[in-house]
Amino acid sequence: MNDHSTAVREQALTLLRGGTKNADVARKLNVPVGTIGYWKHRDRAKRGECPGAHQSHCPRCEGELDERAYAYLLGLYLGDGHVIQNRAKRAPSLSITCADAHPGLMEECETAMRRVFPHNSVCRVRRKGCRDVKVYSKHMWCLFPQHGSGKKHERPIVLEPWQQAIVNTHPWEFVRGLIHSDGCRITNWTTRVVAGEKKRYEYPRYFFSNKSDDVRRLYTGTLDRLGIEWTHCTRGGSPFNVSVARKASVALMDVHVGPKY
Repeated sequence: MNDHSTAVREQALTLLRGGTKNADVARKLNVPVGTIGYWKHRDRAKRGECPGAHQSHCPRCEGELDERAYAYLLGLYLGDGHVIQNRAKRAPSLSITCADAHPGLMEECETAMRRVFPHNSVCRVRRKGCRDVKVYSKHMWCLFPQHGSGKKHERPIVLEPWQQAIVNTHPWEFVRGLIHSDGCRITNWTTRVVAGEKKRYEYPRYFFSNKSDDVRRLYTGTLDRLGIEWTHCTRGGSPFNVSVARKASVALMDVHVGPKY
């Protein structure tokens, strides 16, 4: 990472305060646009200009939680999300990594965050080939109690009763979030000999891959309640992959989940 002088940072802030766009400042000063965005956010926070800077709303504790959006966001979090406690003692942040190849998924993720955290601002942090969709909240632990030290597959992941009740009410949103994070819809193919001639046969299939036994059980348990048939596919002797390939089950998944876009 490049270190930028105080003079460069002050010049950037002067341009930003004057209304110059982040991308234009980045090009002018040869500084990554993500760094420019961070400097701008820190500057606005110091001056008390960030939306919701003086508010501390907990959507769950105050009874305004959008449960449908939360079920989807919970699925995303259990797959490609993480909660970070900032070292500068700012509010913890929820970050969901979304590939640039799926802009629609990124939009859905941001929309879900805004619905779950209606009083907090949501931002996108540019990474190589992806974006981190991020939101800060002092009440992150209320909404995602699964957070802990270490990787998810190295610690127990168990839903609280209130979370399970939401998943039971909105199971497809939860499944959709899991597929959008750690899953995919692909087209498999095989060959068959018909009347002495080898013919290619294609069929759609859903995969969900996660190292956490607990997260996979949450996924397959929800599929069971929805009547979706599934099987485990081992990788190196470990059941990391869950496959849905039966025609009727794939058809249901297509109606409620669909491919990433």
